[in-house]
Amino acid sequence: MKRIATLLLMLSIVVAFALFSRCSKNEHDETYGYPLRFITESYPPFNYAGPDGVTGLGGDLLKEICRRLDIPFEVELLPWSEGYALTQETSNAMLFSTIINDERKDLFKWAGPYASINWYFYASADHPVSLGSLDDAKLVGKIGVIPDYSITQYLEESGFQNLVYCTDQADAMNQLLQGEVDLCPCGEFAAQSALESLGKTIYSVIPEITIRIEMVYFAFNKQVPDQVVADFQREIDRTKTNGFLQQLTEKYLNSPDFPGTLQIYTEQYPPLTFRNNIGEISGFGTDIVREIMKRNDTYANITLSLWSIGYDLALVNPNFCLFTMDRTPIRDTLFQWVGPLGTNATYFYTLAGSGITITSLEDAKNLSAIGTVTSWFSDQYLRDLGFTNLVSDPDPEVVTEMLFQGHIDAFVCSSVTFPDILRSLNYSYDQVVPEYVLMSSDYYVAFSKNTSLDLVGQWQSALEAMKTDGTYDAIYHRWFP
Repeated sequence: MKRIATLLLMLSIVVAFALFSRCSKNEHDETYGYPLRFITESYPPFNYAGPDGVTGLGGDLLKEICRRLDIPFEVELLPWSEGYALTQETSNAMLFSTIINDERKDLFKWAGPYASINWYFYASADHPVSLGSLDDAKLVGKIGVIPDYSITQYLEESGFQNLVYCTDQADAMNQLLQGEVDLCPCGEFAAQSALESLGKTIYSVIPEITIRIEMVYFAFNKQVPDQVVADFQREIDRTKTNGFLQQLTEKYLNSPDFPGTLQIYTEQYPPLTFRNNIGEISGFGTDIVREIMKRNDTYANITLSLWSIGYDLALVNPNFCLFTMDRTPIRDTLFQWVGPLGTNATYFYTLAGSGITITSLEDAKNLSAIGTVTSWFSDQYLRDLGFTNLVSDPDPEVVTEMLFQGHIDAFVCSSVTFPDILRSLNYSYDQVVPEYVLMSSDYYVAFSKNTSLDLVGQWQSALEAMKTDGTYDAIYHRWFP
């Protein structure tokens, strides 16, 4: 029995070594050691059929990677739902261009990102739809979507009951123009391509509201060896550093922007982070992050978006940085942290002269309506405390206007940023009253859980060095004199 066990152990080691060695290019063989089956859909400009086979941003990127790894470039062009299911059933399959989200992240292995998609709700130019928030879209008659698309999954999870399922993006856009549906979620470039296939232009529709931003990846079946995925990730990163991906992005998307190896997002949250009057992203947190990157010889673009968009991306995307974020018990295990950068007090603010008095949380619970900002910790915290009178929006300026227009009794906001929000709307701080302090917490730079520990450690070390040599204090006093 002992001899049999020993033989079995040796056999398993040999098999494991053989499998691993097949995952990369063999020194004595000109072809890649692991056979892959590539699957995609027609989704211009990312992937579509050209005169010489599948092309587009994703297609050309894959072709370049196949050239470097000596893999035959053979791609099956299938309807999305069929390709999506087939990739999950086929042990050596890879599906592109695929968006990562919470529902999909554990279904595949991922390499990327190599592009991003801004999803909008489009309405027909002949029949515009006024949307102040995503919840407003739940009240329209019909929304045309494509089964198994990431944006469809997001809307389904968000409780939309008015979805109508279409064959593809062109079918959805056609139904929109014919008045058969009221809205259609679509990326900007795909919308333009779908409309052109119908003999129309992008001016036939109106982007009513941004739904979310998502990142585009190669999605591998879970049985594909990790080394194969690592090989593709290495080659994607190489195309980012040598300029090849930028060339593809400019060619197919008419834009020089593409996801870097590190993605950094922030929000309009002055004076910590904001876009100034000459269009630059500025603020205390921004200066801290840029100084950290400078010290680590790392340079990445900073994207300004709604907080709820950045927060959702940070939950699922690797190598993702989001700042500035309050570190709270609910969030503590969801991210990795660099900081603290500072302390933030959050109040229940009322209008001066309103006669509303808040001396406890119970007083706040008895108000008719309290404004909060979606994904801010104060909103999560109050919901956990059983508050049922919250009115939320992703944009703090929208909630501020609600307060001044009398739609809410109080607004939960931080003392750091509320003065700047008020100034941006031509209000003054003496028009509001900080009635009751809800909490005081430290704010940090947050990294996604699957970001390299070494990278996070380098950022923390740089911040600590800044605090030691006086750079941190200099930046702080610039913004908080």
